[in-house]
Amino acid sequence: MLNSVKALRVSLSTMMRRKVTAEYPKEHLPLQDRFMGFPALTWDEARDEPFCTGCMVCIRYCPTQCMSAQMTDNTKFADGDSHRKKIVETFEINLGRCILCGICVDVCNFDAIEMSFEHERSERLRDANRVDLPTLLDMGKAYQEESGWKQSKPNAPSPKEKEVIAAAKAAEEAPELKPEAHPASGSPDPPEDAPEDAPEGTDADNRAKKEGETP
Repeated sequence: MLNSVKALRVSLSTMMRRKVTAEYPKEHLPLQDRFMGFPALTWDEARDEPFCTGCMVCIRYCPTQCMSAQMTDNTKFADGDSHRKKIVETFEINLGRCILCGICVDVCNFDAIEMSFEHERSERLRDANRVDLPTLLDMGKAYQEESGWKQSKPNAPSPKEKEVIAAAKAAEEAPELKPEAHPASGSPDPPEDAPEDAPEGTDADNRAKKEGETP
């Protein structure tokens, strides 16, 4: 009897206590600021293309070898609209093998991959956790929008932007234009202070000519 009373007292003391668990998946606890979900690829809004160039650095450093990718020539570079000569063509990550170490983010030189907030990837099929390039970009866009992500450094100028910069610099360094020629004679305009009916010859010639005409 005494044990029953003690048990009832414990139950009553904890009945109104604030719960510390969530009824997953109906309830979701807020994620911490430094939470790391699965890796995702970021999107360059300025160039309208992925930041990833397919350089394979993250793949070489991945300890579980869960990534694979291929690069290709960037058509936007040939058109002068992008500074990236190469661009990623295919990218695949097996999220079932990823250990969320974040090494791929640390070694990337182009802000191309980030640890997103995506963490709910329970699947029934063995290969269902293999995600391709479009899925990784969608995950990255969601992460960029939700976290307010910004790239660490601005893009390098594209070929077209380099031409505009060079033309502007050449215009600044160009010498001043010479005065325009007179439209009638093709020679520069005469000075405004020059007399209109100036006598021909020197003053001495004019005096000698005048004395010779005197009777």
